[in-house]
Amino acid sequence: MGRTGTAAPTPIRRVLVANRGEIAVRVVRACRALGIETVVVVSTVDRDGLAARLADRAVCIGPAPATQSYLHIPSVLSAALGTGCDAVHPGYGFLSENPAFAAACVEAGLTFVGPRPEAVAQAGDKARARELARSAGIPVLAGSDILDSAEAAVAAAREIGYPALVKAAAGGGGRGMSVIEDEAAMRARWTGAAAEAQSAFGDGRLFVERFIRNARHIEVQVLGDKHGHVIHLGERDCTLQRRHQKVVEESPAPNLPEQVRADIRASGVAFAKALGLDSAGTVEFIYDADAGDFAFLEFNARIQVEHPVTEMVTGVDLVAEQLRCAAGEPMSLTQDDVVLDGHAIEVRITTEDPARGFTPHPGTVTVWEPPTGAGIRVDTHCEPGYVVSPYYDSLLAKIIAHGPDRDTAADRLGAALGRFRVEGVPTTAGFVRAALGHPDFRAGVVTTDWIARRGLPDYLESPT
Repeated sequence: MGRTGTAAPTPIRRVLVANRGEIAVRVVRACRALGIETVVVVSTVDRDGLAARLADRAVCIGPAPATQSYLHIPSVLSAALGTGCDAVHPGYGFLSENPAFAAACVEAGLTFVGPRPEAVAQAGDKARARELARSAGIPVLAGSDILDSAEAAVAAAREIGYPALVKAAAGGGGRGMSVIEDEAAMRARWTGAAAEAQSAFGDGRLFVERFIRNARHIEVQVLGDKHGHVIHLGERDCTLQRRHQKVVEESPAPNLPEQVRADIRASGVAFAKALGLDSAGTVEFIYDADAGDFAFLEFNARIQVEHPVTEMVTGVDLVAEQLRCAAGEPMSLTQDDVVLDGHAIEVRITTEDPARGFTPHPGTVTVWEPPTGAGIRVDTHCEPGYVVSPYYDSLLAKIIAHGPDRDTAADRLGAALGRFRVEGVPTTAGFVRAALGHPDFRAGVVTTDWIARRGLPDYLESPT
C-alpha cells in the first residue's frame, strides 16, 4: 500500500511531547538541537520531572493514572492546540501506535511525528501486517488467520505443530503472547488469553503462529520520507529477553551469516516500501538458529526503546530524522550514506528486584550516579530524589556502550555498570551486568528463551 504523491514541506516550530520519562527528555533535547520549541504534557506526579524542566513549557493534563492523562486523547490534543503547537511527537508506548490518535492529530491540523494513520493502523494489526509482508515476498512464519474459538485454535495448531504461540492481533511490546505446548494447554489457555488481549488492547482477537525454540530476535531499523525514499540503518539483535521483554540490544547482530544479514535488511526495506512508510519504524524478524532462515514477526510504527544503539553505530539522530520527515522534508541521507562503525550494546535499567522475581519496586532514588567514560551514553530522566511511581513503566535509564568491536563495547558496558551507583530502590543493573559477562552472551549464542531455560541462576539474580 504505497503512497500517491508527496506533501509540501510544513515547517515545525513547536512540538507537543506526548510522553514522559527518558523518551520525553530525548525528544525535548532533539528538538532543542534543531531550534524547535517544546511543550511537554505531564500528569500530576510528573510536574517537577526532568522533561518538564527542560521543555519550554509543561502542561498538566490529569492525575497519575495513564488513562486519565497520557492516554486521554482529548486532553493531549487540547494541550497541543492550547499552546500553539503545530506537531505532536508520541515517543514510544502510550499513544504512539494508536491510529485513532494519529488520525485525531491530523484532523486537528497537527503534524503527527510518525507514520500516516493508515500505516499505523495496518502495522498495528499483526494479522494484516503478516499479509502485507507475505504480499511483499517476505518470509512469514506458519500461522493461522484470526480464530474465534479454542477448537479452531487446536485445529490450527495441529497443522502448524507444537509448540505454538498464541498472539493478540493488536498486541505489542511482548504482551499478549503465550507459548502453548499441547492441545490441553491450548484449550485451557484460549479464553483467558482472549480476555487479557481485550483488557490490554481493547481487542480480543487472537491467532496462532509457529513457535521457534532456538530463536534469535533480529530487527531492522528503517526510515522513510514523504518523497518515496526508504532506507535501512542496519539491524539490531534483541535476543536476550525475559518474558518476551527485551533486556539487552545491540548492533550489528553478532554471528549472523552475511547473506542472511543482507536478506533481512532487504526484507525490512521491502516491508517499509509496501507500507508506504514516511517516518522511522522497525521491522522485526525471528531467526531460526537451527534452520538458518528467518521470518517476519511484526512492524513497530514508532521510535524504539533501543534506537540509541543504531544511532551510536551510524551517527544518525533518528528523532531528528523523524521530525524532518514529518515536516515533509527529504531525509538527510541515502542508503549509500549508511555505514556502521564499530559495535554498540544497550541495557535497560529498571526498578525491578531480580532476587524477588523481578517485582516492580516504587520508591525514592536517594543516590543517582550514572557512569561516564569513553563510548558511554546514558539516556535517562532520573536524578537524586526522583520518585518512582507505581503508575508507569519501571524504566529508569538506558545505558549504551560503543566500541570498535563487540568485545570492547561489552567490556566498556560491564565496567560502566560496575561504576553505576543507585540507592533507594533495587535495580536490574547487577542482573544485566552478569548477563553481559556470561560466556554464552560473549560468544553470541544466546536465544530468546536463554534466561528462562537457565531458570535465572544465582549469578544472574544478585541485586545491585
